[in-house]
Amino acid sequence: MAVIRTKDLKKTYNSSMVPVHALNGIDLTIEKGEFTALVGPSGSGKTTLLNLIGGLDQPTSGKVWVEETEITQLKGNDLIDFRLKSIGFVFQAYNLIPVLTAQENIEFIMLLQKRPKKERQQRALELLNAVGLKDRAHNRPGQLSGGQQQRVAVARALAAKPKFVLADEPTANLDSTSTANLLDLMAELNQQEKVTFIFSTHDQRVIDRARRVVWLEDGRILSDETKM
Repeated sequence: MAVIRTKDLKKTYNSSMVPVHALNGIDLTIEKGEFTALVGPSGSGKTTLLNLIGGLDQPTSGKVWVEETEITQLKGNDLIDFRLKSIGFVFQAYNLIPVLTAQENIEFIMLLQKRPKKERQQRALELLNAVGLKDRAHNRPGQLSGGQQQRVAVARALAAKPKFVLADEPTANLDSTSTANLLDLMAELNQQEKVTFIFSTHDQRVIDRARRVVWLEDGRILSDETKM
């Protein structure tokens, strides 16, 4: 089943004297349970594509569907609500809230969804256990290593049981050991829980682990390879 579909997706930025055509007509389908890497040189359009899929930006033209919902038609609070319930995000800079504990950071998404306190706490502890950090539940981000913070960020992305998780350069600030551990965790979640992951990455270690690699260049798909 297709979780994501894009049709003739285009994005032009007009902030400079010369328009920048970040995407030039992207047709892409992501099936449930995929472990896909969007790769390419800087300026190829991979982060722009990730942002449009996640509803963080609007295309100049074209459409994006998440299952049966055309998110490019959603506006304002409807789009915010849809993102909150349907899409998990993992960012390069972790984006954890410094004054909250690991558990509270994970609970925060569910708090916005107005989930009951007991449900929030139980789900957060389950996820901390899944990412190997149950003993760090009451530590704030500043008391955690970079790798541990990114694991909390993954747990937070999964808190709302999203349709898929978008990860923008998730290993960029991690050492080799933390990267390997994070990729092991994501691969395990993908295989055991059927969580759909889409990465934007330069990291060859992520590319090697992905089961599908979509190579972008100049805002177009240059190749699309699924590994056997």
